[in-house]
Amino acid sequence: MSTCVEVTVDSPVLPSYTSGPSAVPLLGDTIGDNLARTVAAHGEREAVLDVATGRRWTYREFADEVDVVALGLADLGVTKGDRVGIWAPNCPEWTIVQYATARIGAVLVTINPAYRVHELEYVLRQAGIGTLVAARSHKTSDYAAMIDQVRPNCPDLTDVVLLGEHHWDELRRRGRAADPTRLADIAATLSADDPINIQYTSGTTGFPKGATLSHHNILNNGFNVGELCGYDETDRICLPVPFYHCFGMVMGNLAATSHGAATVIPAPAFDAAATLAAVEAERCTSLYGVPTMFIAELALPGFDRYDLTSLRTGIMAGSPCPAEVMRQVIDRMHMAEVSICYGMTETSPVSTQTRRDDTLDRRVSTVGRVGPHLEVKIIDPVTGLTVPRGQTGELCTRGYSVMLGYWNQPEQTAEVIDAARWMHTGDLAVMDDEGYVAVTGRSKDMVIRGGENIYPREIEEFLHTHPDILDAQVIGVPDERYGEELMAWVQLTDSAPTLTAEALREFCAGRLAHYKIPRYVHVVDEFPMTVTGKVRKVAMRERAIELLGLSPAGDDGAA
Repeated sequence: MSTCVEVTVDSPVLPSYTSGPSAVPLLGDTIGDNLARTVAAHGEREAVLDVATGRRWTYREFADEVDVVALGLADLGVTKGDRVGIWAPNCPEWTIVQYATARIGAVLVTINPAYRVHELEYVLRQAGIGTLVAARSHKTSDYAAMIDQVRPNCPDLTDVVLLGEHHWDELRRRGRAADPTRLADIAATLSADDPINIQYTSGTTGFPKGATLSHHNILNNGFNVGELCGYDETDRICLPVPFYHCFGMVMGNLAATSHGAATVIPAPAFDAAATLAAVEAERCTSLYGVPTMFIAELALPGFDRYDLTSLRTGIMAGSPCPAEVMRQVIDRMHMAEVSICYGMTETSPVSTQTRRDDTLDRRVSTVGRVGPHLEVKIIDPVTGLTVPRGQTGELCTRGYSVMLGYWNQPEQTAEVIDAARWMHTGDLAVMDDEGYVAVTGRSKDMVIRGGENIYPREIEEFLHTHPDILDAQVIGVPDERYGEELMAWVQLTDSAPTLTAEALREFCAGRLAHYKIPRYVHVVDEFPMTVTGKVRKVAMRERAIELLGLSPAGDDGAA
């Protein structure tokens, strides 16, 4: 006699891994070849519009100007692989130099407009820049004087071209006088896998590292970001984000030119009123920004007087977006298809992105799904093994977008790109069953209070529900009893009275776990920021220690 036993087999738990299938193939072009394709298809459509000066170029006019500058640089002696620096705020000449260097295979080194003398000298020397194109000045910075100061210490630097002066005119004169067939000869020597761009990442310790990117890296990333935004030749993209960073030059410029869309430059640097005025005047369909930019725009007196009905999409990236801000961007700015992008300079930059048909909840609680032709996984930082879906770990990404490496820094490259070419981001994330990724913070941002792991983003999201708070950032500060305590830095609305720590704690009581309630509150007009709009929490922490009279001794965490 036999007995039948029913065995229940649990469904296997999915690993936190996903890839981005696509029916659209990757581009095999160089940036110059891709621009030529766009000119052939959309030559008479507008390509670049500079609101500040009223200048505009069609694609054919833009390509002609690119060729003039490319030939001018070649006549100066710039050849394939040579490094050309660009140090200027947003302007059409910046974009022209971007494409001109790509046309001749030179490596464009994008220099942060906020750099001071020692940072400028470091980049010039570390990248071996031979030609530097720069503005004479920007805001309170005298670029020309700083260049003169460092030039004796930069033996590779042979040519400096100042924009808007005879240097620039002379470069263009050289280009117009050169044999145009030279460009075809140069193009025949170029590969899409050649390095074409070095972007220095704003490291929190030591000097920044130069992420080296190829035509293939950044052209495909710009193209695929544009694909997910639904761009075509009728789109007009307003770019108040800096060109020196991937947000402007890849997600903006390259997304536009690979689709025949127009880019609109509202001002040399971010200005909320100028941005909204440009959207209205040029009937822009897309608007870019980091959350702090959108917050500033929404808070403008007279915001409702701007006609923003032409907008349908845009990109918000750079740092996590508070849910309430996202809702206002969709409802008040008419950006129903606004996209959240996540990435880093080392990945060209975008790895994950929300889609146009994603729900509001997906767009405020996740950074979307993996992009086309890419892979992402979430690993246990200790074992390196992929964790089950729903479990927090370190986000890693692999594919066409991963940088070639840090310029002349193989050891630092090996620290972040493993033997299987996975880029380790250092970001903590969790993946759900549908493959959507939520970034919970930087591993170094995590605050450990009395043994409790606290992720500042959760608290920041909650503080945005306070009626008097315009923006909030939360950091950990040293504490003798708990190791770390929480401190909230807040920007208040114009009509709000001052906010005390006691009042904030009362607001949080019963709505946040007691250990998540900030002990300290600091009201500010603005946060310390990078040029790309990222909040510098390291600087906030240093200042907080001074303000509170605390000692950093024995501090193991970082905010």
